Amino acid sequence: MPDEKELQTIKQLLDLAENNLRQAKNILFSKEYAKKAEELKSSDDNQVIEGVFDGEKMVAQNKKTYLVPSNYASKSKLVAGDILKLTILDDGSYLFKQIGPVARKKLTGILKEVTDGKFVVVCGAAEYRVLPASVTYFKIQVDDKLTILVPEDAESVWGAVENII
Repeated sequence: MPDEKELQTIKQLLDLAENNLRQAKNILFSKEYAKKAEELKSSDDNQVIEGVFDGEKMVAQNKKTYLVPSNYASKSKLVAGDILKLTILDDGSYLFKQIGPVARKKLTGILKEVTDGKFVVVCGAAEYRVLPASVTYFKIQVDDKLTILVPEDAESVWGAVENII
């Protein structure tokens, strides 16, 4: 059984490895995004739709909804009320981009699992749903203390995970 100093060293090495993996994914994602952006420039047949993020989906002006990939919403820390632009490429794939962030406020709370795979952050008397992808991405455990972002001037049932405390 490792002693406390060895456990600390192991934890530091694992944290370093996780940070390196996250950086590698960010580089890969940014290059993938740049490639998609080039595809957009090269084609005039793409359909562009704007809408409002509701915590899970983008709601377009015609009330049609488009599911926003939860990994994008988590990494981008999208908040309900953010304005998004959806470009539907010639091949049918979707490319979302945040074009108008809503004013945000930061809250601190505790993560709870309400049903299998559904999570809320309890902030005093209020509860805010968070995307399961955020819980996975930030490696949050039930009862961890974290900060979330919510709209500053509007009510929302959703929060975006900012960090673990």
